[in-house]
Amino acid sequence: MMFLIDAEQLEKLQTQNENIVIVDVRFQLQDPSAGRIAYESGHIPGAAYLDLNNDLSGKVYEHGGKHPLPNPKDFAQKLGEIGIDQDTTVVVYDQHNDMFASRLWWLLQYMGHEKVYLLDGGFAAWIAKGYETSIEVPMFRKKTFQPNVSQDQIVDVNRIKENIESADAILIDSRAKDRYLGKEEPLYKKAGHIPGAKNFFWKNVLREDGSWKTEEELREHFASLNKDDEIIVSCGSGVSACPNILALKRLGYKNVKLYPGSFSDWISYEDNRVEKRDE
Repeated sequence: MMFLIDAEQLEKLQTQNENIVIVDVRFQLQDPSAGRIAYESGHIPGAAYLDLNNDLSGKVYEHGGKHPLPNPKDFAQKLGEIGIDQDTTVVVYDQHNDMFASRLWWLLQYMGHEKVYLLDGGFAAWIAKGYETSIEVPMFRKKTFQPNVSQDQIVDVNRIKENIESADAILIDSRAKDRYLGKEEPLYKKAGHIPGAKNFFWKNVLREDGSWKTEEELREHFASLNKDDEIIVSCGSGVSACPNILALKRLGYKNVKLYPGSFSDWISYEDNRVEKRDE
């Protein structure tokens, strides 16, 4: 599964394909307004902007995590408003190869849309090539996006509880090692991880220069995982899990699911215990 496109390919695609929508999803967890400000300061010409909190997530409740999935009907309407339907080729970019682009890629797949690509290297790669930018917010011809939601791509807290007992699926925690081990926790009231989870830090699907690893490199990285197993991927709130999901799908893993609420949902239930040892 190839899902990457480089800056040169995107520049050519813009001139060859009229049915393309580029989406800027730059965002900072510690400064939620930063992504919108960056977009307004300069973006790839013709790009729309979607915000993690306001567009790529639903309303936050007591349970469900910090970035619950958006309501499919509402999200489909937003996609239509920026000119996306089932026939549209969508290219998503972040500042670099960050988690937010992968979140939108995954969401579109979840909604039944297949023609989705990530700009490898993100906006920084576009700038490095010397291509032009724009501060103009484009107008889009509205379309109707018909969602075909794949509910089998997600699991809820009850499935996670079942798996702690049955261990019939592999649970991955995509956060940094120190957060996984509970040595630090900048975002939530509890530190540690869901019992049984194995740590695969999401940034390890990238090379040191930030580019995506090759299939051979990814195969070595995930060598301990069996392709026949169900793999459930989590993180803090269902966002940084997405690069791991993309990488696994690229390698041909079929039974890969997201726990959207992830650790932030898990700890919203007082009785759910957390673990701090390396598993």
